[in-house]
Amino acid sequence: MIDHAGISVLSFAKARSFYDAAFAALEGSYIMEVPKEFTGGRSVGGYGRERPVFWISEGAPNKPPIHVALVATSRAQVDAFHTAALGAGGSDNGAPGLRPHYHADYYGAFVLDPDGNNIEAVCHAAEK
Repeated sequence: MIDHAGISVLSFAKARSFYDAAFAALEGSYIMEVPKEFTGGRSVGGYGRERPVFWISEGAPNKPPIHVALVATSRAQVDAFHTAALGAGGSDNGAPGLRPHYHADYYGAFVLDPDGNNIEAVCHAAEK
């Protein structure tokens, strides 16, 4: 039901580095940058697999920080996301693992981005 979402980031360059790594682990990438003449001079860019679904915009960080869950197609992608996000400056906020209190097949990992947002990768598929 949600088509796309976005957050504000203090340092676009730092956030871009973090999200480039996090999305690459989920087979996504930086897809689009909005020309600054349409953004009031701020850097704005979107990530996704086929089209931009997650946007970062240069500005004051969200207060309070927000939580966003990104779709992983496998548990291995969740693990790769966690490793990549930590390596790109994120902070651990929940190691990869099952979260049966949410759902029997809920496998997720949580990382705080450079602005303190709780970014999660989650896979709902049963392990094969």
